[in-house]
Amino acid sequence: MVVDLPVEVTGANPAAPQTTEPLAPRRIPRLLPTALALALAVPVLAAVHAARPAPYGDRFTAHAHYARDGRRPLTVLPADGYAVTLWDDGLVTADDGVSVRWHRALPAAADWLPAQGGTGVLRPLGRGILAVVTPPRIAGYRIADGDLRWVVPARQGCAFAPERAVRHAGALIVAQPCPAAAWTSQLIAVDDLGRITPHRTPLGNDVHGRRPEHPNTEKVLAHPR
Repeated sequence: MVVDLPVEVTGANPAAPQTTEPLAPRRIPRLLPTALALALAVPVLAAVHAARPAPYGDRFTAHAHYARDGRRPLTVLPADGYAVTLWDDGLVTADDGVSVRWHRALPAAADWLPAQGGTGVLRPLGRGILAVVTPPRIAGYRIADGDLRWVVPARQGCAFAPERAVRHAGALIVAQPCPAAAWTSQLIAVDDLGRITPHRTPLGNDVHGRRPEHPNTEKVLAHPR
């Protein structure tokens, strides 16, 4: 016997309501505009840097000779692989044949340099130190980087005479003419450490086994290295 059981027929469930929210627009990273601006600015900055004039009119010719636009060298001194040059505007420069390593300006050069002509201004002292002798002062510079190591000012009412300096052993003796002064006070001796005084070791400061004393340079800017 076949028994027909009632079958419950259910209707399909209504579909769940769908929301129709618009898609969120893609967000551009905040840093992207800045990055684009920098990317565009780099070539412009590079072009400006390349087009700017060299400091002090520096330039090198095709033969690796250093020159300055509109300026004339008065003295060129080869020293420790560098060429140290005194220019007619009172600037002292050092170059290695490829680039200029440093520039230094002489004090009140317009007052004395045109008549003096630069004779005897640049004086090598050994151990990589250069003496720059001017009427108001003697300054010691490290040739490698132009670092100012010491300064010896002229006495009040006196002036150094660069053209009257002479070498003796390891020292440079510079005339300091002073009116009505003893001749011994009209000579100043310096070496790579600064002024030589009676409290220091003798000229040259090379006594074996003895460390030279600190120079009495009247104005010391840095300890000797």
